[in-house]
Amino acid sequence: MRPETACIHAVRNTTHSTGAVAVPIYQSATFAHPAVGQSTGYEYARTQNPTREHVEKLLAALEGGADAMAFSSGMAAVATMMELFSPGDEIIATDDLYGGSIRLFNHVSRKNGLKMLYLDTSDLPALRAAVTGGTKAIFIESPTNPMMKVTDIAAVKDMICGREILLIVDNTFLTPYFCSPLALGADISLHSGTKYLAGHNDTLAGFLIAKSPETAAKLRFLQNTIGAVLSPFDAFLVTRGIKTLALRLEKAQENALTVARWLRRQPKVAAVHYAGLPDHPAYDLSLRQGRGFGAMISFSVDRGETARAILNKTELILFAESLGGTETLITYPVTQTHLDVPEAERAARGIDEKLLRLSVGVEAVEDIILDLERAMK
Repeated sequence: MRPETACIHAVRNTTHSTGAVAVPIYQSATFAHPAVGQSTGYEYARTQNPTREHVEKLLAALEGGADAMAFSSGMAAVATMMELFSPGDEIIATDDLYGGSIRLFNHVSRKNGLKMLYLDTSDLPALRAAVTGGTKAIFIESPTNPMMKVTDIAAVKDMICGREILLIVDNTFLTPYFCSPLALGADISLHSGTKYLAGHNDTLAGFLIAKSPETAAKLRFLQNTIGAVLSPFDAFLVTRGIKTLALRLEKAQENALTVARWLRRQPKVAAVHYAGLPDHPAYDLSLRQGRGFGAMISFSVDRGETARAILNKTELILFAESLGGTETLITYPVTQTHLDVPEAERAARGIDEKLLRLSVGVEAVEDIILDLERAMK
């Protein structure tokens, strides 16, 4: 089954006898037992709910995992996953990482006794040198947020093969439609389902997909114990969003490439970061390990004043802190997604007052470019 078909038909609704094509919303917190010692398979919605179960099976099928867990947000998924580790464990993470993940790692994971090390995971020799006997996981974003660096997932897996080190990949930007981290060797794939999976900027969701039944069982236990589960209605919305995932991503990616090429020609634009440009350092790698480049672009302009003027003047493009929806959104990482990252660290990674991040939507690309053109004048 091809990916675009799988988004619609990978998991059929078998929970209702009416033959409903759309999965029903089981808005129930608890479920009655037929008799003592008997169960319908559902007891309490924190443990499982039929609507949530459907979207979890769908993500497991799309990612090729043993099981998937749906959470109330992407950060709830990450926070729950970090409970796999114990005080003293070392975790290596991509240095160019979503600011919310950095905030969690620095202020919660370290408080809980984990040792966090940040480095450029696309630099394999540096990564190899950083791995020690205490390393328990490598956490990768690929492409990274916001500088769009790409890590060779299969090469990292080869490097740690034989060691008890979990390889975790944040697949939010590319989704299962464009990339399959578990097939490349990852042990866990994670998503902010708020973004491309739901796709309409109307719900929060997060997912963890485990490659092995053993890891899945540990995550399932943690999910039930901690309890930050996805609600039935939000599970329904994500399921509905995934039905158009292929259509939305193909259009958004087509728009993104056109916008990236246009940005390269603008005198006020100093740099464009998009893996779909042939001169991007990871262009060939992206082709090898995925089926697309996604629709996220970061670009630097000549001055901070220019960046702020663009943010203030766009009309079609919304100045908002998210990504992956039908609407084109523009974000200012220095004051939004990466505000909690120390200034020196931001500057070292190129996250300064001149950097803008663009989540390209599915509007007519001519209208997106016209809006940017007007804002740059």
